[in-house]
Amino acid sequence: MQIVVKSKQQCKFTAMEEEKKSLNFIEQIIEDDLANGLGKDQLRFRFPPEPNGYLHVGHTKAICINFGLGEKYNAPVNLRFDDTNPEKEEQEFVDSIMKDVEWLGFKWDKVLYASDYFQQLYDWAVQLIKEGKAYVDEQPSEVITEQRKNPAEPGVESPYRNRPVEESLDLFERMKNGEFESGSMSLRAKIDMTSPNMNMRDPVMYRILNKPHHRTGTAWKIYPMYDWAHGESDYIEQISHSLCSLEFENHRPLYNWYLDQVYEEGKVKNKQREFARMNVSYMITSKRKLQRLIAENVVSGWDDPRMPTISGMRRKGFTPASIRNFIDKVGVAKRENLISIQLLDFCVREDLNKVAKRVMTVVDPIKLVIENYPEGKEEWLETENNPEQENAGTREVPFSRELYIEREDFQEEANKKFFRLKLGGEVRLKSAYIIKAERVDKDENGEITTIYATYDEKSKSGSGTEESLRKVKGTLHWVSAQHAIPVDVRLYDNLFTVEQPDAEKDVDFLNFINPESMKTIQGFAEPSLKDVAVGEPLQFQRIGYFTKDQDSTDSKMVFNRTVTLKDSYKPE
Repeated sequence: MQIVVKSKQQCKFTAMEEEKKSLNFIEQIIEDDLANGLGKDQLRFRFPPEPNGYLHVGHTKAICINFGLGEKYNAPVNLRFDDTNPEKEEQEFVDSIMKDVEWLGFKWDKVLYASDYFQQLYDWAVQLIKEGKAYVDEQPSEVITEQRKNPAEPGVESPYRNRPVEESLDLFERMKNGEFESGSMSLRAKIDMTSPNMNMRDPVMYRILNKPHHRTGTAWKIYPMYDWAHGESDYIEQISHSLCSLEFENHRPLYNWYLDQVYEEGKVKNKQREFARMNVSYMITSKRKLQRLIAENVVSGWDDPRMPTISGMRRKGFTPASIRNFIDKVGVAKRENLISIQLLDFCVREDLNKVAKRVMTVVDPIKLVIENYPEGKEEWLETENNPEQENAGTREVPFSRELYIEREDFQEEANKKFFRLKLGGEVRLKSAYIIKAERVDKDENGEITTIYATYDEKSKSGSGTEESLRKVKGTLHWVSAQHAIPVDVRLYDNLFTVEQPDAEKDVDFLNFINPESMKTIQGFAEPSLKDVAVGEPLQFQRIGYFTKDQDSTDSKMVFNRTVTLKDSYKPE
């Protein structure tokens, strides 16, 4: 056998190579920039949502990437709202976004707004006009779009492209002062109407919009376009790496052109890089389409548990750790692909198994009477809260003569593979006794209404008797009828019946709504559920993972199914 001895330097080099292989492409870009002179103290990232709706599952990737890099490199991360469109933006959305980011477990360095920079952006626009790099165009937006043509055909220059600088300066100031109607004029950058990149064909920098802004009120009558405001905001904040989804890749030349017009020597020149968006099966993330779901009462609101919004997932019972783990498993890629919703459910189930308290709830109840159990007697039996946690402790659940069990857990006659309760057969009631089914009562339709059983008094779990150690193949959960509390149980499924409901442009995505996406059934729960908090993760034993919903009242508690207990899916 040959023994190879490596020097310390060789070992160090091997470790560096392994670490390099484990970096995603964005981390590698950052490492290369650091190696080429960018100071570690110059690293700064940002998450820049537009406050025109609630954040959805797709945003979680951008959140985790940007804030994750902040954590990895101990660098500040700004939460900046790109609030340049007062027609669609509201304070409600600002508040919800902040709540979502905090709930995911991230901390920002500063809360900033593109509207903080409106004056600076205006001043820079004036500078571009003076330098002959921007002009006021009086054509309608439809005409401008038509003149741009297509990538294979040179665009047509605006008749206002070469208007005198003084004239554009005067008109631009009057636009700002509100002298013209909305949409009647725009400020365009003068770049290249023959560029194969359509974004470079004299893009609009400002439009007139006589709408009040949620922060600046009526102070401004003109608002910067996204491409102008976004990159320059990054520059003002000295963001080192502007990370965005792949759809903005062809915007990068414009991003850089705008940056070049205002860049000052010695400052950090921000770099835009793109990563693949995250598309999850059986979900849509278009805000316009999500708004339509709400408007047409398909769902109850932005936080409906069937929605792909972070607030919807939170209400359904997803945990921050499960979502972050999901993003980690998906990884950072350059190409878009469809991620299975089963991977998301797997991550949620994996985390809930660790943290969810085990409780007994019967969702399709049938009465079970233990005939030889003394009438009027009750016991409080000790049961574990979570066997996966060392310090989760125990609680006591009440036991009495009359119980509820799941209807599917009983059959009058069954084959040898049925290990639950059947006539003449025995099962153990969890944390309680071994029982034997003796007979049943039925209604006029032949439906079983009550099961009658006997119990082995010496078989009590944990009692240490020989009978308590006796093995039977089935163990059932149950609820004491005397102590049970009524609950509404909402069983959620995918909102759509197909993996990509909006894949076909000619087919309305609403055609694929799943009519079984939510079913509400009535059940009974052990009395400890009276004290659980809204959002607390629970495992209804042998049924699935649930959480208490905000619709709960003192008289009726409501629980949402987060995910089923088991699934055959196994991630690669």
